[in-house]
Amino acid sequence: MDKVNKWKEELDLLIEIISKAGLTGTIKWGTDVFTHQGKNVVGVAGFKEFFALWFYNGVFLKDEQGVLYNSQEGKTKALRQWRFHAKADINEPLILAYMHEAMQLVEDGKVHKPEKLPQPVMPDLLLQAMEEDNSLKGAFQKLSPYKQRDYIEYVSTAKRLETQQARLEKIKPLILNGLGLNDKYKTF
Repeated sequence: MDKVNKWKEELDLLIEIISKAGLTGTIKWGTDVFTHQGKNVVGVAGFKEFFALWFYNGVFLKDEQGVLYNSQEGKTKALRQWRFHAKADINEPLILAYMHEAMQLVEDGKVHKPEKLPQPVMPDLLLQAMEEDNSLKGAFQKLSPYKQRDYIEYVSTAKRLETQQARLEKIKPLILNGLGLNDKYKTF
């Protein structure tokens, strides 16, 4: 049984509760996401051991009941997750209170602004390859900053020189074709 269908009844109940708050439902990133005034407020998802609500600006919620937590400390900045392990864990009045607070955050224009990451250091191997091949250098410079960052990190995170070289050979055709490292996983 897949992880979403394992919780179908519970997820349907959460969606029913969310609809009472007046949010607009849509599908984003393959899951149910609910918006208010065009802004993401909450998502619903099933996992192997639990089902959850994801508050997109949960970092700003008061969370007086202590039900929210950061699922990846140090990595996740604004999202906060509310996990449920059984249908009996669902408290409709409390969920609606959190929904209304999250909607108020949208109305107040409260959003988490991600900090800009510093540009990673270009690995010597990639620099050398671009010095030897002007077409590679030109193609790399035409890529968007995030695609450049992906390639830099992909090569530089390899610990062994052999792995860095193998990765470089793998990405050269992608760069020359103007593709990002993960473009093959995206649907356009």
